Amino acid sequence: MTDSPPASPAVAPLPSAVAWRDALRSGEISAHDAVTEVLHRAERGSDLGAFVSLDRDLALEHASAADAHFASLAPAERAHALPRLHGLPTAFKDLTEVTGFVTTRGSAALPHARADDDAPGVAVLRRAGAIPIGKTQVPELGLTGYSENAVAAPARNPLDPERTAGGSSGGSAAAVAASMLPVAPGSDGGGSIRIPALACGLVGLKPGLGAVPSDLVGGTPADRSLHDEFGAPRLAVTGPLARDAADAALLFDAQRGATGEPALAAVRAVGSVTDLHIGASTASPFAPVYPIVLSAEAQQAFTSAIAQLSARGHEVEDAAFTYDPGYPDAFTTSWTAGLSRLRLDDAAVDRLMPLTRTFRERALARGDDTHRAAGSRLREFASDVRAQWGAYDAVLTPGLAMLPPRIGAFTAQDADGDYRLQCEWAPYTSMVNVSGLPAVAVPIVRLPSGHSMGVQLIGRTGSEALLLQLAAQLMER
Repeated sequence: MTDSPPASPAVAPLPSAVAWRDALRSGEISAHDAVTEVLHRAERGSDLGAFVSLDRDLALEHASAADAHFASLAPAERAHALPRLHGLPTAFKDLTEVTGFVTTRGSAALPHARADDDAPGVAVLRRAGAIPIGKTQVPELGLTGYSENAVAAPARNPLDPERTAGGSSGGSAAAVAASMLPVAPGSDGGGSIRIPALACGLVGLKPGLGAVPSDLVGGTPADRSLHDEFGAPRLAVTGPLARDAADAALLFDAQRGATGEPALAAVRAVGSVTDLHIGASTASPFAPVYPIVLSAEAQQAFTSAIAQLSARGHEVEDAAFTYDPGYPDAFTTSWTAGLSRLRLDDAAVDRLMPLTRTFRERALARGDDTHRAAGSRLREFASDVRAQWGAYDAVLTPGLAMLPPRIGAFTAQDADGDYRLQCEWAPYTSMVNVSGLPAVAVPIVRLPSGHSMGVQLIGRTGSEALLLQLAAQLMER
């Protein structure tokens, strides 16, 4: 990677999240000053559509409380008594409940209520000292790989504001890439961390299912299950969006409540990782249905990553993976099955985005038996790919197949055309969610146009730190 992602015009890049965290814990800067700075940047960069809402008063109230806590501690106490992310500002996707903030879920069809409690993952980061300043833009119900809805302005790509920032964590990725935030949590149910990370030139880690304990916390047995109510593998997990591997590791350690900072320590020891057996493949399970064609830029990033990994002493070989040709239908069915549980009156249905409305109608018409059959097929797919990929220490695939489409390119089409473009643009991400394994998106090349192209690395269960080490190796200059 030749350069860090640029900030929005005339805005200096933020320090790294690690550097800012260290400055906050040492008292070099106050939480109030840190929060004030990011609020200013967010307000100044409002044309990117990264934020659905900001709450200056609430954020500064929390910052003042953090500063008061810092002042109450003797200098010798601060190293162990301050939370690890003391005073670090961030923001959460507008799919997520954050106390005091309105949640829209990106939908004009649903009530917009102010949350009285934090979602489990939010609570973990708040206890770690992070301070939320607002809610970031998402697609309706988090369904798509772009962040455009009927609630707020679309999330635009800081590398090219005419293009999408991706989704469903598009607003969060835009905010980090534009140096409005030092780092941000995202969620990923089919690529929703990795797609915007790749689009905006960031590192995006999708942990394995269960690696972040709060992903399997809730009030019902279904909340704690590894499968959804139809028996399909549970897809969604939470993870970090960051400008480099160290910042991603910092947030990942906090999200999982790790003792110490093992992922960050691993990234700092990146030189110790060598002699890995890495399988490289451009095969996509969507190929039986959609034409998967890598652009010259995507191929350049993939080829460059192979060369860089080989130069680090890893053995990279072509991998002959084969995928169930029934995957596209099974995934699409399972991905939209939950819409059959969305109860709305006719007026609310009319306010749904066209893609959501169409796929909800189909989900209602299919019935639960079809959904369960799709779930069963995805479980078989997961078992198969885990065995195939498990022959390697890591698997390398392209990231996105082409440059990010322009704002409006998806919504200008009918539901099927919209979905087809998503699959052709991001044909390598959803299969990893089905597998339950971790993966990381890594920026590799910066094009003369300013766009970024990257790759994806898939790991074995529990290999998140190793994936971040490989990301660090690929980004070393």
